[in-house]
Amino acid sequence: MHEWASARGEVTVTDISKIHPPDSPPGRLLLATDLGVRCDRALDRSAQLAREWHAEIVALNVVDPSVYPDRTLAWIGGATDDELMNVAHRQLARDLSGTGMPARVRIVRGRDPETAIRETACAVEADLVVTGIARQETLGQLLLGSTNERLARCLRQPLLVVHARTHGPYRRIVVATDFSAASRQALLTAIAFFPGRDVTLYHAYTPPMSGFSTNPASVGAALRTAYAQCAAFIEGTPLPTGIDLHAVVECGTLVSTLGCYVRKNRVDLVVIGRNRRDGIMNFILGNTAERLLEGLSCDMLIAQTARAP
Repeated sequence: MHEWASARGEVTVTDISKIHPPDSPPGRLLLATDLGVRCDRALDRSAQLAREWHAEIVALNVVDPSVYPDRTLAWIGGATDDELMNVAHRQLARDLSGTGMPARVRIVRGRDPETAIRETACAVEADLVVTGIARQETLGQLLLGSTNERLARCLRQPLLVVHARTHGPYRRIVVATDFSAASRQALLTAIAFFPGRDVTLYHAYTPPMSGFSTNPASVGAALRTAYAQCAAFIEGTPLPTGIDLHAVVECGTLVSTLGCYVRKNRVDLVVIGRNRRDGIMNFILGNTAERLLEGLSCDMLIAQTARAP
């Protein structure tokens, strides 16, 4: 059962049995890195979060000589797989040495990074997977673009995709909602991971027949309905005591409105939900996910409602 609103703003309540929110911040982070410059941002954010949460970092690099020119030259020059993996291990250990946090290094050889990341996340019992993202970098995009989209589908852990430089803890956090169980999981995950922060519930809506009518009365009714849905969603969510949420509703598509809101309000983190089985948050599964991952100026946390098999 999902929430919906009638013309009078009546709202039914989502079945909350699907959600399994965390009850505390992560104790172990898996940092997936290609050792490139853009992944330095993910490393810095992992270190900041590990300090905040008193968590351990497990850093993973998937070695594929065909992707990285320096390793390809070494491979052509006669370096063995073990030697290439030792080079990667030393570089990653050196990068982690300045964090001052407990860290372990794992190097895996393979051409399927998302499988390696998923399997390692399960093997080390990670509570959160952290990755970076590349823009206009052909080689980096092989790991950090399409891989993130596939990870969002297959991981059972939340996925944090780091875009921005780290300038301290996350302070302004936005949770995007479509009033589904996946949205509720995203909201409760954000609250559990970042207690005491400024959390905004964000909903983008399109008025019925918006392409054919600009009747102010129908637009106003759609806006009131959207706010009624937000209120019912918050009321139906088992929030911890003392949590004070405020909702923002804007007319338009999520991709077109959320990016502007993030920039205008200096949002640090957007949290969205995903339900692997029923596909409620369809913007995770198609073109919208790709556009959000590439277009948002802030970091994105993708929460899961059901474990991947």
